[in-house]
Amino acid sequence: MLVRLATVDDAAAIAEIYNHEVENSTATFDLRPRTVDGQRRWLAERSGAYAAVVAEIDGQVAGFASLSPYRQRPAYNTTVENSIYISTTHRGLGVGDRLMAELCAVSDRHGFHSMVARIGDANTASIALHNKHGFVHVGVEREIGRKFGRWLDVNVMQRIATTPRPMDR
Repeated sequence: MLVRLATVDDAAAIAEIYNHEVENSTATFDLRPRTVDGQRRWLAERSGAYAAVVAEIDGQVAGFASLSPYRQRPAYNTTVENSIYISTTHRGLGVGDRLMAELCAVSDRHGFHSMVARIGDANTASIALHNKHGFVHVGVEREIGRKFGRWLDVNVMQRIATTPRPMDR
């Protein structure tokens, strides 16, 4: 398995993985699939501190993970939100674990102090993955979204960077 920074050449594969979740699960609260061009634009925005990474198995994108701004106000600039999606054909192979490890390392290298995960609909696999990588449960947003005709909760988890930053002192 190769884990690397995502490029715009990964747009079609990432869109396919993501769109499966849009149409079939509550892993994302998006209701409309992304176009490949839209995914390219999204990837172009992930070329700096807010990176996206992919895992490849036998030359095929098996999953992706990304960092996004948490909120727009300046005081939140040291916090990011993460996302992680694995193709249905590559689940259970350790892809999520490798992606999460790399995403945490990228977040730390870029100087982010806090990473927040917002996990929809009590996704136990995602909660377990985040726990394994140092995230703790900090709350539940009740009935905050609606998809497939039902109200959905969001579990909020947080990881504080293990290496103090100059601004932390």
